[in-house]
Amino acid sequence: MSDQTTPPSLYAAREPIFPRRVSGPFRNFKWIVLIVTLGIYYVVPWIRWDRGPDLPNQAVLLDLANRRFYFFWIDIWSHEFYFVAGLLIMAGLGLFLFTSALGRVWCGYACPQTVWTDLFILVERWIEGDRNARLRLHRQEKMDARKLRLRLTKWTVWLFIAVATGGAWVFYFADAPTLLVDLFTGQAAAVAYITVAILTATTFVFGGFAREQICIYACPWPRIQGAMMDEDTLTVAYRPWRGEPRKHSEEVKAGEPMGDCIDCMACVNVCPVGIDIRDGQQMECITCALCIDACDDVMAKIGKPRGLIDYLALSDEKLERAGNPPRPVWKHIFRPRTLIYTALWGGVGVALLVALFIRADIEVTVAPVRNPTFVTMSDGSIRNTYDIRLRNKNNEERLFRIAVQGDPAVRIQLEGTPYGSVSVGADASHLQRVYVIAPPNSAPAEGDHTDLRFWIEDLTNGDRAYKDSNFTGKGTNQ
Repeated sequence: MSDQTTPPSLYAAREPIFPRRVSGPFRNFKWIVLIVTLGIYYVVPWIRWDRGPDLPNQAVLLDLANRRFYFFWIDIWSHEFYFVAGLLIMAGLGLFLFTSALGRVWCGYACPQTVWTDLFILVERWIEGDRNARLRLHRQEKMDARKLRLRLTKWTVWLFIAVATGGAWVFYFADAPTLLVDLFTGQAAAVAYITVAILTATTFVFGGFAREQICIYACPWPRIQGAMMDEDTLTVAYRPWRGEPRKHSEEVKAGEPMGDCIDCMACVNVCPVGIDIRDGQQMECITCALCIDACDDVMAKIGKPRGLIDYLALSDEKLERAGNPPRPVWKHIFRPRTLIYTALWGGVGVALLVALFIRADIEVTVAPVRNPTFVTMSDGSIRNTYDIRLRNKNNEERLFRIAVQGDPAVRIQLEGTPYGSVSVGADASHLQRVYVIAPPNSAPAEGDHTDLRFWIEDLTNGDRAYKDSNFTGKGTNQ
């Protein structure tokens, strides 16, 4: 029998990354972004906003049950979803704009995966120590009492953050104080507990264990970003014409003069995705710029000028290699591509603002009932039926008068009331059936119609709205 050997594995096991602590302007800016974004995420559901009686007083609320979106003083109804679609378009254009100007700055600073991963790494550093201590703990094969205690402590804090993350999300969909009590008393809906559990699990796993794998393998943006960037995009890069040859390179050992790079690996040790920026631009780079802080710190210690690793546009490479200064930053940022994105982004924003400010407090829809198309009354008059939906966007009950304009011979009748007006509740809609009746011998000929205009008047402030429709029948003038 021939010996059977185990085939080699096609996949390498993941080696966890333990970034070293670094300080500097980019790291400080990342802390500011982390505090601001997490602060907004956790605090916003608890902000109150008085909208009057019988309306929710939560400033930001996605009321799926009533198909409403409340954002401070703005109320978005379900049929006004184009506002939300417009905001999503603006978010996409903004992402294109910032990527074309500064690379993956969204990924490096404001992406939720980056923010929570930074927070988890901070907790890990507080509990297990900086990079070398965590490496030793990871390589320690024996699970002794100390390692178990540190692991359980870290995972417990991670789990607390993950639960708070999932809990904060569901507060955007219901009254936060009420839902909080219901969650702890077991009275919340099952979907609330399921949502919290899913978000807790994903935050715990993605931020604690997957980390850079989400950015490299799960997220599609690294593969899309190439279309958004060009040679004028400012992104984090290494200046090899200044840094090479490195201290431990074969060229230096052969007697060539050494470049500024002393091969200290500081840029690699602080990288949250574990790449070496000196190898050139890479898909994995999230443009967090921590390597700039690390390299600048080393350059200051050895008396070299900063900027060996810095924001750099490829189009400036020839200038710098020749010893000339790069072009001004504003020339890279304000170029045709970014100006087009800015114009599109601003155009969508202006359109949304105009649509928001010109929308009326009264909305009306008129739907003719076509089964049957018309009814011939006993006296020979012809009746058409219409379903009119009135939407009152005011925070108080209003009385609306319904009138019809067109053929002066027709008259209007509201179902369920002898009056020509109907009451609509605060911030609510009302469906009213309306009959329009034409006297005998005045209805349009069969196959023809008469144009009508329904007028809706708010009897409180005199605001008016209208909708056009038509009247059909089988008159004697055919």
